[in-house]
Amino acid sequence: MKIKRALISVSDKTGIVEFAGKLHEAGVEIVSTGGTMKEIREAGIPVMYVSDVTGFPEIMDGRVKTLNPYIHGGILAVRDNPAHVQAMKEHKITPIDMVVVNLYPFRETIEKPDVTLAEAIENIDIGGPAMIRAAAKNFRFVTVVTNPSRYDEIASAVVKAGCVGGMLRMQLAQEAFQHTAEYDACIENYLKEQINK
Repeated sequence: MKIKRALISVSDKTGIVEFAGKLHEAGVEIVSTGGTMKEIREAGIPVMYVSDVTGFPEIMDGRVKTLNPYIHGGILAVRDNPAHVQAMKEHKITPIDMVVVNLYPFRETIEKPDVTLAEAIENIDIGGPAMIRAAAKNFRFVTVVTNPSRYDEIASAVVKAGCVGGMLRMQLAQEAFQHTAEYDACIENYLKEQINK
């Protein structure tokens, strides 16, 4: 399936501007959040703000920005299920074909000396894992990218064929679930340490 729209929201911005540029050149519409959008826009690459998709501002210090049916409906819709297609049409939901997300730096935060529990808690990503897991679940139709080292390979596939092959989408989904599992394990271990202090 041709990739027409990508949602990009990354904490680690390594290589993201170059990747977004290649996607744009391949005709992919880019949707993004705050800091990521700013970097992409400053590089002169057209980008749509996520709030323009959801019709709702980022609120609660950015805690709530992508947790919205216009985002998750666009990611989770099964494209060959007529009921899903009809629901998208009825609710004016545009499919999201690629999700490029990496998570708030929780591990890096808790490794800082004298980090407070409140600081650690603020670096627990919620919207990111939700989008990653939604995209990974729907890998038949959606490409999920959590690792910047994959950008060149994926951009090449999109430029060449307009899409990413099925086996690579499944590999990326497996990597995505590994990414969120490790992230959750790190949080769980940190909280356990706080309880046992």
